[in-house]
Amino acid sequence: MSKYLLAIDQGTTGNTALILSDDLTIISKVNKEFPQIFPKQGWVEHNPENIWSGIKSVVSEALNNANLSPEDIAAIGITNQRETTIVWDKITGKPVYNAIVWQCRRTTDYCEKLMKEGKEELIRNKTGLIIDPYFSGTKLRWILENVNGVRENAEKGKYIFGTIDTFLVYRLTNGKAHVTDVSNGSRTLLMNIHNLQWDDELLSLFNIPREMLPSIEPSSKIYGYTENLDFLPDGIPVAGIAGDQQAALFGQLCFATGEAKCTYGTGSFTLMNTGTKPVSSRYGLLTTVAWKLEGEDAYYALEGSAFIAGAAVQWLRDGLGLIKTAPEIEELAQKVEDSGGVIFVPALTGLGAPHWIPNARGIITGLNRGITAAHIARATLEGIALQNYEIIKAMEDDLGDNLKQLKVDGGASADNLLMQMQSDFLQSEIVRPKIIETTGLGAGLLAGLAVKMWDSKESVKSVWKEDKIFAPKMDMTLVEQKILKWKEAVEKA
Repeated sequence: MSKYLLAIDQGTTGNTALILSDDLTIISKVNKEFPQIFPKQGWVEHNPENIWSGIKSVVSEALNNANLSPEDIAAIGITNQRETTIVWDKITGKPVYNAIVWQCRRTTDYCEKLMKEGKEELIRNKTGLIIDPYFSGTKLRWILENVNGVRENAEKGKYIFGTIDTFLVYRLTNGKAHVTDVSNGSRTLLMNIHNLQWDDELLSLFNIPREMLPSIEPSSKIYGYTENLDFLPDGIPVAGIAGDQQAALFGQLCFATGEAKCTYGTGSFTLMNTGTKPVSSRYGLLTTVAWKLEGEDAYYALEGSAFIAGAAVQWLRDGLGLIKTAPEIEELAQKVEDSGGVIFVPALTGLGAPHWIPNARGIITGLNRGITAAHIARATLEGIALQNYEIIKAMEDDLGDNLKQLKVDGGASADNLLMQMQSDFLQSEIVRPKIIETTGLGAGLLAGLAVKMWDSKESVKSVWKEDKIFAPKMDMTLVEQKILKWKEAVEKA
């Protein structure tokens, strides 16, 4: 059997192809950006053909760089930007409109109308989500209502819908497979997370024709085989799908209830495994489907995000000029033993979970004449870690269980000082893996399990490699004092 997996990571700004060996070594990686489209203020679109041509390019280059033949690939896994919405012709595969990206806010007025009509509880109970333009349902409705001929052709079964995973599988299989997985389905506002099916009451609410929806499948399954492509041979199984954050949770091997991962990017995304039953949040966290393996129960997660993480470091670099490059913040912060009483709440675009104060603004407290750039740098890292502390504590409270371990990835996870701070505030181990491309890794693992490269998800643990473990070092009294000062500063923000 072939020993290599192709993981396609279709992101918001770029496409990535990873070639993984059966011992989870990255044989090849290629990433290329693609154009963003901003038709109006607050609108964000992608050209699906740009995405498709980009996927072909990175896959071909990754195979060439690895000196592999496409026949060496045992299976393909896909992870994707989650809520981005496409409608296309069922016969030709041609999109009828640009993809409406998850960031797009064009349906804000409609979402406000739904809230005024009192639909929040209905939607929350069925989907685990809040009413927001972020999710796919209102985007799909917009296309049906605003692009000529789409509703009529959709009701006749001529036009079909999908998130990016669905579109890519459709193209890879020459139109044979029109599918999504439970993790992506749970981000549409249309799927009932309790029975993992499209919900008739929600479809009626959004006026979505059922005929245009893909089938909802497990995250690890052979959905179809490559066919009639100019960059891959026929017959490669397309066998794994998960939305990017859920794929990262799986790629971090967070298989047990209470295990969590945090991705440190521009913002930070934290997901905690809550087991085989969805857990509702009292703090406005999202309840989402994490994954489902074929023949097993679905696993669920709580999801919370801090809007500003790495972006705070970028602000120190670009706005204040305290550093020249983002990685310099660790060296600068190390010049002082503590932040000198400075607290930085990086609410530069409001506060998300568990506070949900959109009008909050960033605040720096505790300044005096002895404060230096190093103190502010250290307070910035502490602020990033303390935001995540609050999210994870809310998750623990919702779940009624303590964090087992936090797995970390994303660019800022390379900052050892930040990771140590996170361990100290949480009083928990922080584990950084060798492979920080955990979204692609998760997609590869799901595909590999479907084609029996590994016997079970537990057997994957023998080949997964950690880079470093951070254990709590700070005195608990100091931790409690810092958290108290943080909470006082948040009240002022």
